[in-house]
Amino acid sequence: MPSVRWRPSALIRASVALHVLTLAAVAAVPRHWPWALGIMLANHGLLTLLGLWPRSHGLGANWTRLPAAAAARQHIAVTIDDGPDPEVTPQVLDILERHAARATFFCIGDKAARHPELCREIVRRGHAVENHSQHHSHCFAFLGMRGLAREIQAAQTTFETITGRAPVFFRAPAGIRSPLLDPVLAQFGLQLVAWTRRGFDTRIAQPAVVQRRLLRDMKAGAILLLHDGNCARSASGVPVIVAVLPAVLAAAAAAGLTTVTLAQALQADDT
Repeated sequence: MPSVRWRPSALIRASVALHVLTLAAVAAVPRHWPWALGIMLANHGLLTLLGLWPRSHGLGANWTRLPAAAAARQHIAVTIDDGPDPEVTPQVLDILERHAARATFFCIGDKAARHPELCREIVRRGHAVENHSQHHSHCFAFLGMRGLAREIQAAQTTFETITGRAPVFFRAPAGIRSPLLDPVLAQFGLQLVAWTRRGFDTRIAQPAVVQRRLLRDMKAGAILLLHDGNCARSASGVPVIVAVLPAVLAAAAAAGLTTVTLAQALQADDT
């Protein structure tokens, strides 16, 4: 998508103003520098905490629920991270097909490059492939703006080359980000997405626990997070997503909820 004008959040604008005022105060009264340093460190600490909170909105626009129009239509979104995985993803696709459900796959670029046919199969079956970075580095949140731009652009290029469509949504690795991410996403016309409910299915190997977490107070507009890549496995060796997804989809259908891709939710909001 084309770039959009970056509009810093109220907190970012306030932080910039605070820095300017603090530096001006130190210039006027140099002996107050310890107080100024303390204020600036506190501000940076707040920004860091918000970056470590995936569902925060303080650093910029962040979908933690679907837009109101999609929720009004009783839509929810199932999002699936860290693939594609040659063993798990085909099983997930079959489950989705049996339940006539749609999902959004936040894929990793270098995995997609190794399994391009699997990405194309995701799209062929009516689902969406979105940007989860090129390498899913644990250091992603510590990259500067150039590093973030390289990582995101590389994934954009990878997915557009494979599927013929450039992603319009982005999810940060582990959901962790810095204040520098929002302007980079604007450069690529990408919308940041977190989640409403997650099952921690990369760490919890008990399907019943993951299922309860995902279904707790599930309502229209919810964005659910599961993993086909890096997923935990039950005691019998079954990928947790494979064990819980049928029950999650059945519960959604019983509640009168329809699963849609994030792109479909965005179109509903535009109508």
